[in-house]
Amino acid sequence: MDAARDATPDVSSAAGSGAAADSFTKVRPKKSHKRKHEQDGAAMEAEGPAACKRPQFPALSGDMLRGGPDEMRKIPVPAHRYTPLKENWLKIFTPIVENLQLQVRFNLKTRNVEIKTCKETQDIGALTRASDFVKAFILGFQVEDALALIRLDELFLESFDVTDVKPLKGDHLSRAIGRIAGSGGKTKFTIENVTKTRIVLADTKIHLLGSFQNIKMARTAICNLILGSPPSKVYGNIRAVASRTSERF
Repeated sequence: MDAARDATPDVSSAAGSGAAADSFTKVRPKKSHKRKHEQDGAAMEAEGPAACKRPQFPALSGDMLRGGPDEMRKIPVPAHRYTPLKENWLKIFTPIVENLQLQVRFNLKTRNVEIKTCKETQDIGALTRASDFVKAFILGFQVEDALALIRLDELFLESFDVTDVKPLKGDHLSRAIGRIAGSGGKTKFTIENVTKTRIVLADTKIHLLGSFQNIKMARTAICNLILGSPPSKVYGNIRAVASRTSERF
């Protein structure tokens, strides 16, 4: 009897320890999980490129590139440019219609040049080029110079006022404009030839046509003239900058 009593607690304790062992689950360290995930991801990446193929898309037509109704741009024409526009209308009309395949007209009621896309328009940037071309002519550039905006890609228009550089009034403003133009336009022509740009002086407004780097050189020279630098010093500076730029390219 004593032996049986002594054996009973051992069995119960053994059963309790077995149940406790079953109730606890073994936890794996996080590092092993991380390594396993990394290995699975590497395997999926290795299998991915082999499984997928490069998509083949058909070429888009001009109508699909526009992706909507016909677009229109309107360029207002001031009164003093009516006569030059009328005299040079054929030179403006021809490249816009024949080269860019756009529609253009001059609205007599609103006094605007209206440019519109059509079914024949292939280039999505043709409308912007045509509007820049007409705008350059309206600002005072020659038609031959403005045509470069249609033929070349890296040409821009920039405009600023003399008073943006220095607040001048009266005779001081007139002298600043005179320094930019020079005697008989000599200074303006020299800046144009050295920097390979085109400059239009319209009262206190200055309009520049050229590439970004050339416009920057011309603008710097004009600003120096407005601030009072003598033309000889400005000539030397822009020639030095132009020579360094030509050597670089």
